[in-house]
Amino acid sequence: MDEIMEMEDTKTIPTVAIIGRPNVGKSTLFNRLLGKRRAITSPVAGVTRDTISERWLLGNHPVTLVDSGGVKVDQEEMDSLVAKRSLGLLDKADAILFMVDCTGMTAEDDELMQTLRPYTDKVVLVVNKVDDEKRNDLVWDFYGYGYQRVVGISSAHGRGIEDLEDTLMGILNLTTVENAPESAPQLRLAILGKPNTGKSTLTNLLVGSDLSLVSDIAGTTRDVVRGTFTYKGTEFSVMDTAGIRRKGKVEDDVEYYSVNRAIKSIDEADVVVLMIDSLEGVTDQDKKIAGLVTRRGVGIVLVLNKIDLLTVKNQLQAIEDRTRFLFPVLGFAPLVAISAKNGENIGKLLDTVWEVHCEMQKRVDTSVLNAAVARWGERYQPPRGELGHYKVYYGTQISAAPVKFLFFVNHTKDFPPAYLQYLKNCIRKDLGFTMVPVEIDLRERRRNPSLHDKPKQVVSLTAIKKHAAEKAVKARSGGRAKAKARPVKPGNKASYGKALKRQSKIQKNAGQMQQHLQKKHGR
Repeated sequence: MDEIMEMEDTKTIPTVAIIGRPNVGKSTLFNRLLGKRRAITSPVAGVTRDTISERWLLGNHPVTLVDSGGVKVDQEEMDSLVAKRSLGLLDKADAILFMVDCTGMTAEDDELMQTLRPYTDKVVLVVNKVDDEKRNDLVWDFYGYGYQRVVGISSAHGRGIEDLEDTLMGILNLTTVENAPESAPQLRLAILGKPNTGKSTLTNLLVGSDLSLVSDIAGTTRDVVRGTFTYKGTEFSVMDTAGIRRKGKVEDDVEYYSVNRAIKSIDEADVVVLMIDSLEGVTDQDKKIAGLVTRRGVGIVLVLNKIDLLTVKNQLQAIEDRTRFLFPVLGFAPLVAISAKNGENIGKLLDTVWEVHCEMQKRVDTSVLNAAVARWGERYQPPRGELGHYKVYYGTQISAAPVKFLFFVNHTKDFPPAYLQYLKNCIRKDLGFTMVPVEIDLRERRRNPSLHDKPKQVVSLTAIKKHAAEKAVKARSGGRAKAKARPVKPGNKASYGKALKRQSKIQKNAGQMQQHLQKKHGR
């Protein structure tokens, strides 16, 4: 390796290991103590293979809780690896939870009990599946095996968990404290890829121990295996995940849950390392995994593994070029070629992961962004659409990790995708987001009301009542048609008035003429 990696100092943090035969309830107890579904549980025996560790608060004290694979008597190749890994915890653990079934002991239990005899001082015999009070009496039979600490529990129903925690605190000499200590910040690194691409080999190399089982058998890793290491003063938390295959090839429920946990690790990671077999090259499944990562806005590093197996000159350069050609959407993602088996280019990989992490945390001041938006608009104006020219007024960065920008435009409908890609390229080139996914949201700018806009008509209460009365009259009429009154034209009224005045004047003149004639004739 290019740099020396330091293991986390775990001497001050006690370790509690759960040991037992297959299908006795170890993973169920592990999940119960953590308060979350961390390990895969199944009625099928032998689901857990790797040792799974997780930070646990016991009386608000940090404790490393470890779930192990079941130890069998009749062991095949994989069973032997699992048993060796589980029994390797006995010397490292500060407390051991030896789990058995309350319904009786088996040959595997007896053999494991003899193995645990030298560690009696730190062993708690945990009698599981005491699901109700009727089974409480079964616990007394287990005191005859010579262990001073025997606790009956039901990991499925939560019975006896408090007694178990009190017993552990006694072994570890701990007393309950009010406040839990804050955990140190870590760079969370998830290793994803198809089966047999070297994920577990890389994980073991990074943490400096055989944390994950390594085998040529596809699907060896089932749970998410976690470990920690320090590189150049930065503490890393690495997650080794199960190989992700196409849905059509997922054969059983265990693999289904393994794949789901692998995908879920993307949301927990700061940076994802996508492992690609350099001999096989990029596949459609690799593209789908990369799509899952980019849609969540997580930083990603493409890793070509097994370069130690390349024999042809310039073969690596051809593979890198083909990978870039088949991954146009991930043109921004850095590409590193390594050999996890030989430790080649591991320092370069971790330096690249750190650079991606720093870019994911970067923020750009709004004034700097808007000055850049103005330059980009002058360099290349948005095209014209049905409603006229599209315009980008201003923008702001609304989040980091994921890196997301919001731009205010005049119209969001049918905004040209090509111009959005242009904006993304400018952000990467000019603002320093060259190695991370960038997302852009659009929003129409709210305009102030124009002085020429017609004001809304204010309807008075009288008008409302009048309208309601008219509506009620129409309702009572049963909807029958009524003839409208014939309107009287103003001109007709004027003519009628003039005629009355003319008639009055004629009558007046006739009366005056009659009076004059009477005076003239002396009448």
